[in-house]
Amino acid sequence: MVSRVRVWLNRTYAENVFFMDQLRRNPSDRAVEIHATHGDPDSPVLAAADTAELEPEGLSPAAYVEYALTQCERRGIDVFVPRLHQSAIVAHRAEFEAAGTALLAPPPEAVAVFEDKVVAYQAVESIGVPVPPWWRVRDADELLTAVEELERLGHRACFKPAAGAGGVGFRMITREPFSLSQLKGFPGPHVPLDLVLESLRRAEEPVDWLVMPRLEQPEVSVDCLTGPDNRVRLAIGRTKHGRRRGFTLHERWLEPARRIAEGFGLHHLSNIQFRMLGDRPVLMDVNTRPAGGLHQLSLCGVNVPWAAVRLALGDDPGEISPPFLGQDYTVVSAPRPLLPVTVPRQRADSPTVTGTLDALPAQATPVEPRAASGALQ
Repeated sequence: MVSRVRVWLNRTYAENVFFMDQLRRNPSDRAVEIHATHGDPDSPVLAAADTAELEPEGLSPAAYVEYALTQCERRGIDVFVPRLHQSAIVAHRAEFEAAGTALLAPPPEAVAVFEDKVVAYQAVESIGVPVPPWWRVRDADELLTAVEELERLGHRACFKPAAGAGGVGFRMITREPFSLSQLKGFPGPHVPLDLVLESLRRAEEPVDWLVMPRLEQPEVSVDCLTGPDNRVRLAIGRTKHGRRRGFTLHERWLEPARRIAEGFGLHHLSNIQFRMLGDRPVLMDVNTRPAGGLHQLSLCGVNVPWAAVRLALGDDPGEISPPFLGQDYTVVSAPRPLLPVTVPRQRADSPTVTGTLDALPAQATPVEPRAASGALQ
């Protein structure tokens, strides 16, 4: 009898409820139990998990590693998919392995390269992958110099934090003065240059921004599954152009993604994003974790989360090619259940129940979650 697999996702994106669904619907028909932790008691991943609890706030990276090791030992975690404090966690891989837990994450050297976008661009450019022109900016004078140079080259300037994820802090520079027109409709990403310069000059500490041209669509996110031998097992591009989304296997996107994943040892799941600068693709960003939209590859007949768990457990799935490419689609939202009680909670039949944790009553057990988008089923 094949044993169950116990997987933990820490403080992950809400969209990863679909990642969890795919693990349970794996083609090996293997039992999977999922543990989830989060800082938000209303995160849908807590309701979608078999066991769940709130994470303590304010832990340093070192303290969080100790917390994570305790979770893995106490919960019998086989595979840990870390998002929060990923770099600190992967530096202690041997300790997690000693606890019987495999980390579904790259080695610390690979994570370190892509924590800082400037370091990442320099490293990627050194292996021949094109990147956009960029400036690292810490004050108003440096910002003005970068914007003027980009405008001289015929580009629209934008900026984002040198370290960060998910598009947080991304803004586009405009020369138009702030006016009533910018207070109509929904807030947008455009900010007047004079207001940004004024804010920087009044700031008490420097910023750390990456300034670069506004890149054009399509945006292509290549999801990669890479083994510990640095060989890519799967690479599929997800295209975005406005609301329309689709898939691609064109080598103009996949070849540079493979070069990055294999060249830097981005083991397990990574997401490598490109956009257009003129008529050529250039690197936009590299994520050393599963993308929130990874589950969309199910439209191509592949279950990538399960293949990644297999790989983490030493069961190499081999090279994976999608049997087909799904039709174009869009993403819409739909309801997901939330926990009716305060976490921590866990299944009543879980062997790890202790007297300090209250099991949910039978009528409060969440129903099996369903996808939020009809296009994804």
